Amino acid sequence: MENWLIANEIIIYKTVASVVAIFLIILLYSRVFGLRTFAKMTSIDFAATIAMGSIFADVIGSTDYSILKGSIALGIIIALQTLYSFFIRKSSVFKKAFTNTPYLLMKDGKILHKNLSKTNVSEGDLYGKLREANVIELKEVRAVVFEVTGDISVLHTRGDEPLASELLEGVTS
Repeated sequence: MENWLIANEIIIYKTVASVVAIFLIILLYSRVFGLRTFAKMTSIDFAATIAMGSIFADVIGSTDYSILKGSIALGIIIALQTLYSFFIRKSSVFKKAFTNTPYLLMKDGKILHKNLSKTNVSEGDLYGKLREANVIELKEVRAVVFEVTGDISVLHTRGDEPLASELLEGVTS
């Protein structure tokens, strides 16, 4: 019987074999499907990455979850993620129906309270992100964007340099 301090040799060997096997499968899938496999560019990518992590954990830690079952599940998730990103690139109708848009939370030092409400971001959360970005004064901030992944991007300068308009393309203001 296994407990939280020790495990028998068979379980240890199975764990090592599972880790090595799933690691090799991950390498193979990431080479076949490309760099986006573990990217966090959209909320779907983020959800897929979390699902893949759960599968890794199940394969490694559970005696009821086979390496074959795990590799098939990983392959299906990655294939669906790849198919989703293909349709996003090729179809504007699909993109509009199935993707979120980033929101502007600040513009030229001014907080956009309406967008804070829409995105459920508090002023405290916003100020925390500004501190992380080493903003000293609000007037330094050119834009703060709530990205589709849930990340917050802070674009700021110490001078009066204008913000390139391309950086806000597709952002809901």
